[in-house]
Amino acid sequence: MANKKKRDPIPKHFKSIEEAAEFWDSHDLADYWDLTREAHFEVDIQRRVFLTALEPTLAKKLTALAHKQGVSTETLINVWLTEKAKEVA
Repeated sequence: MANKKKRDPIPKHFKSIEEAAEFWDSHDLADYWDLTREAHFEVDIQRRVFLTALEPTLAKKLTALAHKQGVSTETLINVWLTEKAKEVA
């Protein structure tokens, strides 16, 4: 006879995503596998990327500055442009 491990019941409803995360952080899905079922759903992830040409010398400077600050060049440029846009708005 197989030795079954006692398990906590899965709550019917979690009050928040944090509550669900806390439950699954402390419980192993493998112990609940017999309660799972196949699910079908669609995900529509849309990410917009805008490409802008930079002068090569400027791009190198920005990359070096970003590296010194420990961020990506994209992050540095987005932060600076956001700050500048707020200044002129």
